[in-house]
Amino acid sequence: MDHGGHGGHLNLPPFTLERGLAWSPDTFFLIACALGLALYAWGVIRLIRRGDKWPIPRTIAFTVGVLTVALVMCTGLNDYGMVMFSVHMVQHMIISMLSPILILLGAPVTLLLRALPTTPRGKRGPRSLLVSLLHSRYLSIITHPVFTIILFIASLYALYFTPIFDTLMGSRVGHIAMMCHFLAVGLVFFWPIMGVDPGPHQPTHVMRILTLFAGMPFHAFFGIALMMGGEPMVATFADPPASLHLDPLGDQQAAGGIAWAFSEIPSILVLVALIHQWYHSEQRKARRDDRAAARDGDAELVAYNAYLASLNSRSS
Repeated sequence: MDHGGHGGHLNLPPFTLERGLAWSPDTFFLIACALGLALYAWGVIRLIRRGDKWPIPRTIAFTVGVLTVALVMCTGLNDYGMVMFSVHMVQHMIISMLSPILILLGAPVTLLLRALPTTPRGKRGPRSLLVSLLHSRYLSIITHPVFTIILFIASLYALYFTPIFDTLMGSRVGHIAMMCHFLAVGLVFFWPIMGVDPGPHQPTHVMRILTLFAGMPFHAFFGIALMMGGEPMVATFADPPASLHLDPLGDQQAAGGIAWAFSEIPSILVLVALIHQWYHSEQRKARRDDRAAARDGDAELVAYNAYLASLNSRSS
């Protein structure tokens, strides 16, 4: 593609498949989004036909999450993201922080576990393979909070401030691959924090909040570093097309402002979801305790009262 100021259009050549059809890399992103929505819809329909229920808010959250991915990667927004730092940063923030949260709120793993058919003992089917993956050592490592926090931070600083970023941005395929990486990092980072789907790690609500706030400040610091830079810090966006009439330093500062401001949005969204989960978890625990007390005639309370009575008799 042409990063120089010699024209108004973007030279983004598609690559050609063996069958002779010219396909843009964006097409594969669009197909992946369509397949994800179709698979989710299949799971919901299968549950409904079986007489089970699936929460409508989860379906809405997953659908909106996938559509946000399609919006930033399969529209003209992606063309501008190749040459404008501010637009690229909007793509990055949405696909790494907003889309994963919405997708995870849709509980796709839980839906698959409920929708996939069980297989006879001794045979392996899609459901047993999914269960094996959830209990695998590999998934346990890549979803561990220590690993996800490091990966979350390194995806910012080790990409943008090294030649890796410019190499990937040299082609549309590299740009798509980078966005796939951002989406994957967002999913593994927020998966144990959200705690909606089963996974190798089920940290307490306090630990989830600590993990969230351990990673978010680095996004803010990254944004501030871009805003405070006195010259373009990323070579890819240092010389935008002349037709855009764009000041590269001003565009970089706008990108930094987006990164700084956007770090607050998922923090608030996840925090609200965690508080909601925590409240309902405590409510369920209280109901279990009430049912247990009803079954044993509140023996624990009777024993405690008897203990207080014995102490009172001794003091008398």
